[in-house]
Amino acid sequence: MRQLLPIAAEEVDLRSLYAFPTDRPWVRANMVASVDGSAVREGRSEGLSGAADKKVFGVLRGLCDAVLVGAGTARVEGYRGLKARATYAETRAALGQAPAPRLVVVSRRLELDPTSELFAGALRTVVVTHQSSNEGMRQRLSEVADVVVAGEDAVDLPAALDELIGLGLSRILCEGGPNLLADLAGSRRLDELCLTVSPLVVGGTGSRVLSGPGLDIDVPLRLAHLLEDDGVLLGRWVSA
Repeated sequence: MRQLLPIAAEEVDLRSLYAFPTDRPWVRANMVASVDGSAVREGRSEGLSGAADKKVFGVLRGLCDAVLVGAGTARVEGYRGLKARATYAETRAALGQAPAPRLVVVSRRLELDPTSELFAGALRTVVVTHQSSNEGMRQRLSEVADVVVAGEDAVDLPAALDELIGLGLSRILCEGGPNLLADLAGSRRLDELCLTVSPLVVGGTGSRVLSGPGLDIDVPLRLAHLLEDDGVLLGRWVSA
């Protein structure tokens, strides 16, 4: 993997390039898309991923406190609770982090199975929902997860993020899906977007990296770096 911008380099230290700021909370998103803009291939983002994308994916997870994901994406992509990785033990200990990130699942309808692998991580999964969601289901899920209620009739994402930060989860990695990422950008809480562009055109009507209505605000970004590996482009854009 080589760096194209801002300075050309044939070798890169991914942990340094993707290190989170240490002086403030930071919300980073990581997504993959085809050259023609689709965020899925045959219904899943996995179809667009390759070795370079998976390598950066692993680094981003290894450095974060929490992985934030929508319930629909968690189901489609087969998410499981997160485990500690020995290769990041020293780095995480030096930063005062838990041995593994916490999985945070955002769900409006709470269509989650408390016996599923979503709740089998090294640390308790966090479920984010709203006050009007099914109270009985919230109680069931509270037996296997920490339930955060943010908002009355819909999830108040900024309030939920503040709750997560209050739990000590200040380095947050959002892995989508596209609707959740659109909400995140629209709420002005997206500090960084890591986007892998896979050298494929897939056509179809698959969702984009952000889906849903157009944003009511502009979200200007600046390019922090651009990497390349076997035709795959890996960009990192930060809030301007």
